Amino acid sequence: MKKPNKRKIINDPVFGFINIPNDFLYDIIQHPYFQRMNRIKQLGLTSTVYPGAQHTRLQHSLGAMYLMGEAITQLRLEGHEITAPEAEGVRASILLHDIGHGPFSHTMEHSLVNDINHEEISLIMMRKINAEMDGKLNIALDIFKNNYPKKFLHQLVSGQLDMDRLDYLSRDSFFSGVSEGIIGSARIIKMLNIHNDQLVVEAKGIYSIEKFLVARRLMYWQVYLHKTAVAAEKMLMNILKRAKELASRNVDLFASPALHYFLYNEVNKKMFLNDQEALDHFAMLDDSDMICAVKVWMSHTDIVLSELCKAFTNRRLFKVEISTAEIDESVRQQYLKQYQQHFGVTTLEAEYFMGDETVSTDTYSSVDDNINILYKDGTIKDIAEASDMLNISVLTKKVEKHFFCYYRL
Repeated sequence: MKKPNKRKIINDPVFGFINIPNDFLYDIIQHPYFQRMNRIKQLGLTSTVYPGAQHTRLQHSLGAMYLMGEAITQLRLEGHEITAPEAEGVRASILLHDIGHGPFSHTMEHSLVNDINHEEISLIMMRKINAEMDGKLNIALDIFKNNYPKKFLHQLVSGQLDMDRLDYLSRDSFFSGVSEGIIGSARIIKMLNIHNDQLVVEAKGIYSIEKFLVARRLMYWQVYLHKTAVAAEKMLMNILKRAKELASRNVDLFASPALHYFLYNEVNKKMFLNDQEALDHFAMLDDSDMICAVKVWMSHTDIVLSELCKAFTNRRLFKVEISTAEIDESVRQQYLKQYQQHFGVTTLEAEYFMGDETVSTDTYSSVDDNINILYKDGTIKDIAEASDMLNISVLTKKVEKHFFCYYRL
C-alpha cells in the first residue's frame, strides 16, 4: 500500500507559499495541541482597535517555521554546519514555542493559572508530544531550553533577532494595517552569520536592524500596548476575576467543561506538573470558551458580572487615563463612590469597574541578548555601539506608563 504524501504547501498571506518539508513536521502540525492555536488570536483583544487583527497563533507559528527554514539555508550558505536532525529540531522548536498560550494569548496568562507562564506550559506540552512521538522532539526540547551545544540555534528560537519576532512584526503589521511595523525580514535573514557560536549580523545589514528596532518600538506603543486594547484586556480580566470569585462561593456559572475546571479549581504549577487532568483541560481551552461564557453571563443575576459582560460584548470598554505616575487615591475613591451609588454594590464590588495597569518596554536591551554586528575585519560591535542613529538611546531606554482604566457611567 502506497504511503500517503504528507508534504503539504500552505498559502500564507504574508510570505506566500510555505512548504512543510517532511512527515515529522507535518505530524507536529496535525497534533491537537498545535491545532488548538488556530482557535487563539495572536493579538488577543487588539481587534477591538484594529478590526483586521484576527490572525491566529497557528498562522504565526507556521510563518516562524518558514523563516527558520530561510535562516537555516542562509547559515549553511555561509559555511556553517547544521545537520538534518538539527534543522528538524530547530524548526520543531519554533513551531511549538507558543503552544502554551491560553485564551486571547497574553491576556489570560496569569488569570487562569497561578505561578506558571506560557513558556513553562509550552515546555510541558512539548514533553507530552515528545513522549507520544517516541523521543523525536529531544533535539527540539534541548534547543528550546538552551541546553543544545550549538547556542546559536536557541538564539534563532528565542533572542533579540529570533524568527518569532521577525514573523510577528511582519504578520501583526500586515493584519492590523499598521505600516510602521513593516520590516525587511528577508534582508535581515540574508545578513545573518555565526561568530564564536553566536548569531551575528554582517555590517552591511546594520540599517535593516535599525529599521527593525524602530518598527518594534512603534508596534509596541501603537499596537501591542494601545490604550484601548489594554482597556479591553483589563475588562476581560476583571470579568474572569469576578467569575472566579463567584465560583469560589459555589455560585452556579455557565461554562464549558474546560473553563469550568479553571473557574472552580485553584490551578497552579504543581498541578500542571503532576496532574494530567489540569493539562487535558488546558488543552481544550481557547478563545471560544471565554466568548461563549461572557455572552451567557450578560444575563446573570450578579450585577457586577452581567454589567461588565454586557459592556465587553457591546464594546463599551473601560476608558483610560495615561500618566507617568500612578493615579491619585482620591480620584479612585471618587469613582468607587459613583459605582457604589449607581449599581448599589459594595466597595469591593465597585473595584471591578476599574483597574490599574503599569506597562513598560525597552525596545532593545543588551542585558537579555545582544544584536552583534560583524565587520569585515572580524571585529564585533553591539548594535547600540555600532549604530550612528540618533535615537538609539531612546530604543535602549526603558519606557514606563501607568494606565488607569475605569467604567464610564
